[in-house]
Formats: sequence, structure tokens, C-alpha cells
Amino acid sequence: MSVQRAAFITLHACPLAAPGQGKSGGMNVYVRQLASALGNMGMEIDIFTREHPDVVNRIETIGPNVRVIHIAAGDTEAHVGELYAHLPAFLKQLNAFREEEGLEYDVIHSHYWLSSWVGRELSQAMGVPHLVTFHTLGLIKMQSRAGEVEQPERPVVEAEVMASADRIIAFSPHERDAMARLYGADAAKVSLVPCGVDLSVFRPLDQKAVRDRLGLNGEKILLYVGRVEPLKGLDLLVETAAQMDSEDGVRVIVVGADVNGDREMDRVKLLAKERDLEGQIDFVGQVDHKELPLYYNAADVCVVPSYYESFGLVALESMACGTPVVATRVGGLSTIIQHGRTGYLKPWRCPDAFANSVEMIISSDGLQQSMGTAARKHAEGMGWDTIASMMWDEYTILTGRLLDDNNKC
Repeated sequence: MSVQRAAFITLHACPLAAPGQGKSGGMNVYVRQLASALGNMGMEIDIFTREHPDVVNRIETIGPNVRVIHIAAGDTEAHVGELYAHLPAFLKQLNAFREEEGLEYDVIHSHYWLSSWVGRELSQAMGVPHLVTFHTLGLIKMQSRAGEVEQPERPVVEAEVMASADRIIAFSPHERDAMARLYGADAAKVSLVPCGVDLSVFRPLDQKAVRDRLGLNGEKILLYVGRVEPLKGLDLLVETAAQMDSEDGVRVIVVGADVNGDREMDRVKLLAKERDLEGQIDFVGQVDHKELPLYYNAADVCVVPSYYESFGLVALESMACGTPVVATRVGGLSTIIQHGRTGYLKPWRCPDAFANSVEMIISSDGLQQSMGTAARKHAEGMGWDTIASMMWDEYTILTGRLLDDNNKC
């Protein structure tokens, strides 16, 4: 059975939203890029997401065979923590749209735990397979950092969906094993399909040219890209920079916006002031996703100090640009980064250890160049066309299996 049409459910992560703003991030990029790649292969994809304040068109075509459909459910400015109560309304409006348009789908692919509740109900009503990519898991987040709090419904829904889904997509063996260990998921239902990267956008550029464009001088550049929130561990980067003593000077560039007002940003800025680094850290805020390659290429090292990353798209984007990465050994980062070859993985959140690894790279042009070349080569095996082909195979296996099972009846 050939897969013709798929429904993506991405309730709180509109693929049109700019990464780095609010809760928008790697998941938004993932959904858009995967759908676009599948669309280019000939599959029709409808992406159902929740209506939000800056919606221009209810239905937006974003590429061949791919459209985004905004579904009204609750206050458009409701926080993600308030959305669980609106899931039945979202499902009802989605079904109304589907019936009005006469739409049928071969497979439902939901993203994140909120969407997985909708995807489960929709797939059962339509009698088609349900795949789920959780992106992050509540129990892992709460274990990864003291003080992380999740909605009580989250781990319950995650466990229920893992039990009912036809296929669970994990980014890494670490995530697959955590599903089995923490949720009792059937490992046989979990397939490993990593995230991808747009190799035409994220590519090596002339470092001097991009530094001139960004107004940077001869300092060594440490780059952070991502939302500014406690789970991302930006304070570790500040402490790392405070430990360093480079002859050329060190500058830290932080690309990304605070997800909760400016509370975390203010905390990090205060820490930088206490460490006498105010003049060495630039908080540039959110930048357009297609401008990110300029920053990756301008950097000598990209630092990913997170407490938890289910995959670590920033690390892969940096590697695609030929920039080595120093990161915490958490989640999917150990799948992306080849320790000692494309960067370094640090098992402890120790500023001295991070500073030592960063200094090893920036003090040796030969090491930085060899790591950058190896990083790009590794990333070239993770382009979106490759990832989309893997996902298409998952869909095809499930739809064929469902057809066979129905024929037995």
C-alpha cells in the first residue's frame, strides 16, 4: 500500500513560527523541514496546528503538497501549560474541517505529548496508523534538572500513547531506552529516525567574510544558540568563559530569546556581571533562521550546555557549518557529536572541564580545521532527504501491515 496523504498534528508548535521566539524552537523546524521533504517526494501533508495571534491565513501552503491548517481552540494567547483543557475542542474542530473538506489520511503523525492525545483519538476514529514523535519527555526533563516541573497529566498521557501508538519515533538510543525504562514502552515499537539538517542553508562559509558582516574582530568566538531558559544551562557557558584566558580574547555570542519574559536572561546577565564578563558577552536576541549560518560560521566553537536535549538540532546545524561543538553528554547529543572528532562531550557540568575542551580547539588552528571538516562530513549523512526517506519507510511499513491485518478479518 502506497502512502498518499499524512496528517501531522503539532498543536502548540506552528511550523510558521520563528525559531527562538517564545517556545518556538527545534520542533517547529523539524515539522516544517520533514513535511517539506516528504512533500517534495510526492506525499501530501496537512499540518494541523492551533490558531495563534499572528495567523495571517487559516490555510497556508508552504511548499509542494504541504499546507498548514490553523484550528481554533481556546484563547489564541493561552500558554502551553493551559492547552491540555482545549484538546477535545481542537479535535472537534479538526474533525469538522476534515469532514467539510472530505479528507482521508493514510497515517497520522503527532508531535509532542499534547498532540499525541489528539493523534491517538483521530487515528482510532479513522482506523489508520498513529506514529508519535515526542521530541521531549516529561519524566526525563524532571530528572535532568532540579526544579523542573511538568503538568501531572503529561507523563500519564505519554505512557498511554506509548502503549496505544502503532509506532514511536525516537531520535536516539538514549531516548528509546528511556521510554522502555521510565514508561514501560515496548522497545519493538520504537524506531530510530534522527532529526535532519538543511545542508543547503547550513554550510561552511568564509569565516572572515561573515565576521566582517557581523562586525566582529579578531577575538575567539564562543556561540550559544537556543531559547534562554533554565533547562538550556546558559549559566554554565558564562562560568566557562570566566575560566578562559585566551591571548586573542574571548567573546560569547548568545542567539535566542527568553521564553518567560526576561527572568532567565536577567539571571544570566547578572551572573556575567558578577564574573566581570559584561563586556565580553553579546545578547543578540532572536535572529531569522536563515541568518543562523552566519553566526555558526563566525564562531570558533559552538557550546551546547543543556541539562537535556532529546536530539540537539543546534549541534547538528553547527556541524553542518563546519564548526566544532562542545556539549554536555546528555540525551541525543552523544548520537550527533563524535567525541574527539567533531567536538567534545562532557559528562559533568564543570566549567573547568568545558573551558579545557574549548581552549584545546581554539588554541590549535589545525585541530579546529580538522574537527570542522569531520563535522561537516558527518552532518552530510543527515540531510532532510535522507531523514524523509527513513520516515516514508516507517509509514509504508505501518500502512502495509494494517492492510494485511484487515485482510485477515
